[in-house]
Amino acid sequence: MIKEVKQITVHDWDSFVEKTYGKPYSFQQQNGCKDRGIEVINTHDEYAEDFEATEIPFEINGEEMGVSFQTWLNTNPEDTAKHFNQSWGNNLFWERNFYPEANMIAKDLFEKGLLPKGEYQIEIDW
Repeated sequence: MIKEVKQITVHDWDSFVEKTYGKPYSFQQQNGCKDRGIEVINTHDEYAEDFEATEIPFEINGEEMGVSFQTWLNTNPEDTAKHFNQSWGNNLFWERNFYPEANMIAKDLFEKGLLPKGEYQIEIDW
């Protein structure tokens, strides 16, 4: 069976999210760092669950990962910078710990008219 798919590289996805929201973002760094491969996101995933956390400890590679989409939207990197000695530490915190569920981003991008409705494959490679 041949299936037509919408695929985006992880680098292009990260750039799109960062440009749209003005926040550090790295899909591959999430959930303890993803291996090479393909992950699927959907603009209308009826089973997508937003993260519940509105706060997590300010630690890079901490056990708590992921925040609610609203918390992520309403927080600026400048708000968390004071908790880190170097700017790279703040960026790494955002990339590895302070991020929303990817389907919540896809849904929001669709609602903003920036991403067509559908399922997308994110190709993770480096």
